Amino acid sequence: MKLLNTLKILLAASVVFTSCSDEFLDTAPTQSTGPDVAFENVANAKAAVNGLSRLMKRQYLGSQGFNGEGTIKMYYGNYMGNHFTAPLPGWSSVMNMEFVSNPVSTYTYYPWYYYYMIISNANAVITNIDNATGSDNEKAFLKAQGLTFRAYSYMMLVQLYGDRWADSNNGATPAVVLRVNEGIEDLPLSSLADAYKLIYDDLDQAVQLYTSSGLNRTSGRNYEANLDVAYAIYARAALNKEDYVNAEKYAKLARANYPLMSNTEYKSGFSNPNKEWIWSVFDSEQETIHFYSYQAYIAYNSTASAVRTAPKMISKELYDQIPATDIRKDLFLNPAAAGTAFNATTGQGNAAGLAYIRSLYADIPSNATAYSYMQFKIKANGMPGIGHTNNFRSAEMVLIEAEAKYKQNKPASEVQALLNELNKNTGRDASYNCTLTGIALFNEIKKYRAIELWGEGFDWFDMKRWGDTIKRKSFSEGGNFQTILAATIDPTQNNKWKIVTPAREVDFNTLID
Repeated sequence: MKLLNTLKILLAASVVFTSCSDEFLDTAPTQSTGPDVAFENVANAKAAVNGLSRLMKRQYLGSQGFNGEGTIKMYYGNYMGNHFTAPLPGWSSVMNMEFVSNPVSTYTYYPWYYYYMIISNANAVITNIDNATGSDNEKAFLKAQGLTFRAYSYMMLVQLYGDRWADSNNGATPAVVLRVNEGIEDLPLSSLADAYKLIYDDLDQAVQLYTSSGLNRTSGRNYEANLDVAYAIYARAALNKEDYVNAEKYAKLARANYPLMSNTEYKSGFSNPNKEWIWSVFDSEQETIHFYSYQAYIAYNSTASAVRTAPKMISKELYDQIPATDIRKDLFLNPAAAGTAFNATTGQGNAAGLAYIRSLYADIPSNATAYSYMQFKIKANGMPGIGHTNNFRSAEMVLIEAEAKYKQNKPASEVQALLNELNKNTGRDASYNCTLTGIALFNEIKKYRAIELWGEGFDWFDMKRWGDTIKRKSFSEGGNFQTILAATIDPTQNNKWKIVTPAREVDFNTLID
């Protein structure tokens, strides 16, 4: 049987044991080991499941920037979206989605490689855990975690490599390879509908096992999957599938134990789990991946050149839509308030601009560069980019619930109440009061998804799901995108925003043409 050249070495019949500091994992050395040892008992199996968490923040493909989940958020969710920009004209092939039809592009291959690595290791957990020695409830909980990781990975894959549901002929179009056994075997592409069926089945089983086990994740270990994480994945997957009944149901369940954060927490840098975070990616000084990390590419205070010379910015159009009474507007640089000139073509500021931003945030490096509309939302705990990375938080669940209710034609007052809960009741904007109806109400949901979730990797995925055209304006057009990045990309263009199956799968999988 032919196997994927790189994946066969790293994934076939292997389980990752990972030590991630005393807080992350107290036992097991950092190594790879076979399933006979990994699943000899539940103690070893716990180490294997923690290894799944660690796969979400690790260097990949020997290239700076491929760092696990953070790369998906940055390169695919942020860079390719409508409301996120940076002075990076050399990245136009990624930001303008020019690679999506190129099967040999590294950017085409990376998500496939990354998520199938998690899937293969999750399959080992799911397949072998029943034979481990230990209590039945512990084994049930660990199996549920393996199923949760697999469901999450397939959910992300189908968003990248599948059609948007509205274009899929009710899920009939081909999407991804559904591997559910250990190792890497030759299999054809399955339909989008079959992929969602597997996701739902995995989550249904995970929910049953979490519930029957009577167990929960260890307190303080937000990176561990649990019942709430399964609910959150279910909510997002159902929204993507236009299954609004389940999207509403599971969004409500997912956020039940996670109250929305305070304004103080909102302004604290999005680098540490708080009461609103449902699931995140672990990081620490002991486990840092240095200049590869997500925060080394986005955190406003990072010492990495990727931030100092190219800070990340909100689009001027979205910034202008944030009310002056909204605390989220303060998390971006208003060039007019700086009292100095910013370059009319690039948005770059001078020494006075740097002095101004350092007067606001003293932890910005002294050799950083100021740009108009640069972000102060996301920071690093340590240098060059140490910080936990959020995967799900309850604000997203509120917005999913609102959209799902709207799509089910439920009373506008129910949708308005959710937007008020997110914006007014939290104090994010104490003056907010939603009274909109009809399409204006739906556009309000879209606007506040963009504002609330900015920089967290949702932008492009939302635009694709809605089938909305990306419209970016250059400085000369009244926006703040570099000229080459000021693109208009229609949903019918660029392979309908569906990444082609990578050549490294097609060339070595005999069942894909």
